[in-house]
Parts: sequence; structure tokens; C-alpha cells
Amino acid sequence: MTTGLSLNFASDNVEGASPGVMEALLRANAGPAPAYGTDAWTKRVEARFAELFEHEVAVFPVATGTAANALALAAAVSPWGSCLCHVESHVADDECGAPEFFSHGAKLIGLAGTGCKLDAAEVERVLDRLPDHVKQMPAQAVSLSQATECGLVYGQDEIAAIGALCRSRGLALHMDGARFANALVRLGASPAEMTWKAGIDILSFGATKNGCLAAEAVIVFSPRLAESLAYRRKRGGHTFSKSRFLAAQLEGYLDADAWLAHARHANAMAARLSGGLARLPGARLAWPTESNAVFAILPRAIDRAIAAAGALYHPWSPRFLPEGIRVGEDETLVRFVTSFATRPEAVDLLLATAASEKW
Repeated sequence: MTTGLSLNFASDNVEGASPGVMEALLRANAGPAPAYGTDAWTKRVEARFAELFEHEVAVFPVATGTAANALALAAAVSPWGSCLCHVESHVADDECGAPEFFSHGAKLIGLAGTGCKLDAAEVERVLDRLPDHVKQMPAQAVSLSQATECGLVYGQDEIAAIGALCRSRGLALHMDGARFANALVRLGASPAEMTWKAGIDILSFGATKNGCLAAEAVIVFSPRLAESLAYRRKRGGHTFSKSRFLAAQLEGYLDADAWLAHARHANAMAARLSGGLARLPGARLAWPTESNAVFAILPRAIDRAIAAAGALYHPWSPRFLPEGIRVGEDETLVRFVTSFATRPEAVDLLLATAASEKW
């Protein structure tokens, strides 16, 4: 295309770092600094997270979401234990076995749920059915994704219901917050309300998808779960000697609430896109657009037209569609993801191409 607009809606990972993050990295690059997390940037970020979450926290910056999830679950689940999660969750389906590897063999038990959401009642039913025998791996944790792999957002009451169940059963509750900011601004909640106040014990705080170059953090609200993480991170090869560059990214990300502004923009672009797609003849949304991911069931003619125009996006699994919604033979279910850098003009061009009579 000759417009200069990017029609890359494949993921929010495709964009570079935000200006604030890059500026923070440049500042951190000026001169020497102590290594292995003893630098001023790391100390400031730790204090900032404690302030943000209104709670004493242990903070472990890492470079990838896979590392954050794998280390968090390894801290919560013993090698002979198991963790309940959605069967299509990122920890179960997209980490190449890293949670099991880092926990030295713990088991992930995949549950069903519309839109990749866990339901407290279903989690309880599964827990009640698990054998209580030394030959079986006991449940020790539950992991939920916020937002889910289908773009849905857990409400505070939904998290709290799962949190209460976990407390009653002595289980840890982990949140994969790869798109934490997008879910947070959707709910209009505080970070505390969406995490420890609702029963979250350990959080994978995502930032790479929302403006960082390569930075995530394991945020631990339970002192018991934090005890081993410094050693696990080092042993797993995720302790940076020049750790100030991870902390500097997070500092630039959080500065002046840029992370929330980025998420609001990404969500707004997704709402713009989903609203336009839903108005196209023969098109409809698979799930409500609650974050920065849009899932649409499109006539194959529209799919071919926008792909031919250079748009990048992904086909998606119809396995956990809402009851009564099906993908027809002449239709396809696809996912579009917007980001902090998505331009309104790009969204409008995609919609105009989809609405063109030429296809």
C-alpha cells in the first residue's frame, strides 16, 4: 500500500518501545551503575510498585512474559503439585512448557470456559473431583489471564469469587497480566482492587505489549511466595547483571501514568475497529470487545479483501465461542490487536477496505 499507514493488527508485540521508555533507557545508559538489582533505578521501581499497589510487594523484573509466568508459577506450585488454568490460556498453550520446566514437573490442568474465562463454580467442581491420593498431583494454585486470550476482562467480583475459593482451599492465585493495563482501564479499578484486594497472591505484570522494549515484572503480594524467587530467577538465567535497563524501562513506562494512557488509546482503537466491523454486512463480533483485542466473524470475501490489501491479523480458534454462535462455512473467525501506537487512520483504512464493493 502507498498510504504509509501500517495495517499490522497481528499483535501489540509488533510495535517498538514508547518514547518515554526509550528516553528512560538513554538516561540509564549514561555512566556506570551497580549491578544485579542494587542500582537506583531498581530501588525506585520497587518503591513505585509498592505505592501503585498500596501494599508491600516483592518485585522481580524480567525480560519476557514467559519468564514472569514460569517463575511465578514455580514459586507457587511444587514439582508434585498442579495448577488449574484455562485450557487455552497462555501459560498452558503458548509457553512451550516453561511453567512445567521451571517448576520441575508441576502439572497444568486445563479447564473449559467461554471466552477463555475461568468460572469460580466450575473451578470448585473440578477441585471437588480431583482425587485425594498420593498417586495424584494435588492442586496448589489457580492461574487466570487478565485480559483473557479472547480479550475478555474479569470483573472484580469474578476475581474475588475465585480468590475466595482459593483461600478456602489453601491455593495460591496467580494472574497473568500480560495486558494488565488494558484490563485495568476497562474496569476503572485501582491496581490494588484488581489484585490483592480480590485475592491475587502473585502477578505477572506485563509491560512489553503496552510500550516497553522488553520488560515485565513478577509482583508478589505474599511473602511466602517471594522467598525463593530471587534464587529461581538467577538459576533460570533471568537475572540481568545490567538490571538497571529493565528497571529503567518500567520506570519510564509508569512515569506520569503513561502506561494507563497507552492502554486507554489501545482500547479506544479496538472499540473503533470493532464498532466498524460489526456494521459490515454479514460480519459480527465473536466476543464483546473489552480490551485491545477484537475477535470478528467475517465473510470470507471480506477476509480475502483485507488480507489482499496487506492487513496482518490472525485466524482464531472457535472452540470457546458463546453459546449459539457458530462460524459458517463461508465465514472465518479472526483476531485483530491494537496497540498504544495504532493510528485511527489505520483503523479507518482497514474498515474502508473491508466495506469496499470491489471484493
